[in-house]
Amino acid sequence: MIPRRFFLLGAIPAMLLGQDFIPLRARSWTTTMPDAAPVFPIGKRVPASHPLGLPPVPVPDDTPLTEETIALGRKLFFDPVLSRDRTVSCASCHTPSTLLSDPRRVSTGVGGKPGARQSMTIVDAVYGFSLFWDGRALTLEEQASRPVADPDEMAHSLLGVERKLGADPEYVRLFAEAWGPGPIRWEMVAKSIASYERTLLSGNSPFDRYFYGGDKTAMNESAIRGLELFRMATLLGPNCVSCHRILPEHATFTEVRFHNTGVAWDPDDQSFRDVGHYAVTGDPKDLGAFKVPTLRNIALTAPYMHDGSMKTLEEVVDFYFEGGRPNPHLSGVMPHHGVPAIPPEQVPQAKADLVEFMKALTGDLPAGVHAAGGE
Repeated sequence: MIPRRFFLLGAIPAMLLGQDFIPLRARSWTTTMPDAAPVFPIGKRVPASHPLGLPPVPVPDDTPLTEETIALGRKLFFDPVLSRDRTVSCASCHTPSTLLSDPRRVSTGVGGKPGARQSMTIVDAVYGFSLFWDGRALTLEEQASRPVADPDEMAHSLLGVERKLGADPEYVRLFAEAWGPGPIRWEMVAKSIASYERTLLSGNSPFDRYFYGGDKTAMNESAIRGLELFRMATLLGPNCVSCHRILPEHATFTEVRFHNTGVAWDPDDQSFRDVGHYAVTGDPKDLGAFKVPTLRNIALTAPYMHDGSMKTLEEVVDFYFEGGRPNPHLSGVMPHHGVPAIPPEQVPQAKADLVEFMKALTGDLPAGVHAAGGE
């Protein structure tokens, strides 16, 4: 257990800067489980294929994809067994109806306790340079672990989950088939969920067929104009592509940096409602900065921004055309207010074209987006 004084010390820099809010779920968590030899799946391996428009799937050498681990991870993802009182599953905040994102403004945990942020989609999360809005996890395995021990989310412990699963004959059988006989360990749980998530890919969108497949009829004229605006890499234009990257071979529509767009800034109090990546790094330049979410399937994953404060894509585009919300740490890649490169009389059509392009990023749905038997 980490002494409380260390949490208080970690909050001091924020308080000195006038930022006394560091989300509970952004803090570090530890486990008292003893070290053990790494586990390795024993089942039937499957290839890590990827659809048009996406890069090859990064798969750890020590956790190749197998039919058994993917199926087990899918079952665990939709099972509330991971939460303390069996009321919250991964799918409670990453729901199939919104492509494994959360349709609520902020997600809620055990006992209906509201969180501070909106849960982004898990689809294509394998390509993220980091995970969670503040980037506090670097792997899918770590991302699967943190909500379990977070008192605002599943409010359980990793050791408690091991014991609960070990007392369930069906899970004992499934883990033995996937990992071999013996005690169920949290490492197996996290790696199984991560293996399932590595199969949740969505490409072959109209944009992919147009841009990478050579089908010039795949997008309508408005979306094509929107693509050109999207790729206008200047602060006098929309400058979307500076953060939501499109490469010659593939497009993840995200990047490694964190950006402050001003969404978390309270102009009345002159402070941040959420300090973002600063809670992880302690670096003042990261105040109010958040992960760049993928724009793939963005039309299906409303609401938008880390706090779910924007309901429509039109609202998001308006926000960026205004240059975001001014604050002392605003990202240097935010477009200038009014987007001067576009004549005022053309702005309404430009905004509509950008929205139409983002709708063209809706790809094929992954086969495992629903619970087994729920397709």
